[in-house]
Amino acid sequence: MESITLYYRDGRSDKVYQASIEPKESGFVVNFAYGRRGSTMNTGTKTQSPISFEEAQNIHSKLIREKLAKGYTPGADGTPYSSPEKPNPTGITPQLLNPVDEEHLDALLDSPDYYLQQKHDGRRLLVQKSEDGIRGINRRGLECGIPETIREAAKTIEGYWLIDGEAVGETLHAFDLLEIEGVDLRQATYFKRLAVLMNLLMGAEQNTIRWTDPWIDPFQKRRRFSELQEDLAEGVVFKHKDAPYNAGRPASGGAQLKYKFVDTASVLVTVINAQRSVGIGFIDRPETVGNVTIPTNHKVPKTGSVVEVRYLYAIPGSFALYQPVYLGERDDIDPNDCLSGQLKFRKDSEREAA
Repeated sequence: MESITLYYRDGRSDKVYQASIEPKESGFVVNFAYGRRGSTMNTGTKTQSPISFEEAQNIHSKLIREKLAKGYTPGADGTPYSSPEKPNPTGITPQLLNPVDEEHLDALLDSPDYYLQQKHDGRRLLVQKSEDGIRGINRRGLECGIPETIREAAKTIEGYWLIDGEAVGETLHAFDLLEIEGVDLRQATYFKRLAVLMNLLMGAEQNTIRWTDPWIDPFQKRRRFSELQEDLAEGVVFKHKDAPYNAGRPASGGAQLKYKFVDTASVLVTVINAQRSVGIGFIDRPETVGNVTIPTNHKVPKTGSVVEVRYLYAIPGSFALYQPVYLGERDDIDPNDCLSGQLKFRKDSEREAA
């Protein structure tokens, strides 16, 4: 019904606290869990028997207030977030990448014209510093909250600029620079934009906004590709050295492409099942293609919500996802982008979607 995850980090302390309102019999209970990050959680309840939803809300709210007063925060990794009052459109649209076809992978690795960079498992985030201050922009072009650590780091970087990157916890992995001191760099080559970005960040005394290492020598690219694969990274991105930055996603191909080592998909919630489970589907294939369990530290999403799942493979014909795992809601992704074309099919039966 309602749940929250709070974090606390101070020195060697790295703790997680979860509180949730859950239905039981004819009423509701308030359960909690706590422990060190990554360890087995201790669990308990604040209600020995079911109570009304209003009573459960009061207990749940009191728990949250107590933890916030002790220094816990809802921000990822215990990092406070600075958010706008509402998600205003910014008029700035990021560039989105198409996936690499398997048969083209070797050519991209061997080409001396394409950079290879690590694709981090985070959230797309553009950070803009202007006369009006510092703001975050998500992949839908809407103003969004940013970790306070990234905001503070941005203050140390001189001038006015617009950086594109991927936020993972407290770190922004920057991979492109779109504007600097009022100059639009979007139609400059990626080689130039990357050089200006690295020079900009090199001059700042901070380590929170950092460039994503580029590799262009074919031998080094193959070595780095293998290392990232062995480290279970999310994937890699290929960018042509002369590529401009074009907003949106190209109809097919493009001079900037992505290749994932793990398979994930943005899907729509089609139905709410019992036992904290939801059915999932696509905007172009509304029939349910699988069911996924919602972990207790996540709120059950509503029908029509966009959520991210990891899966082993998709089955040709039915498009069913084999062993999907819930990763969380994605309010930064347009439901119209939840298309079945994202899927990777089972290798021994791969064929074109009908």
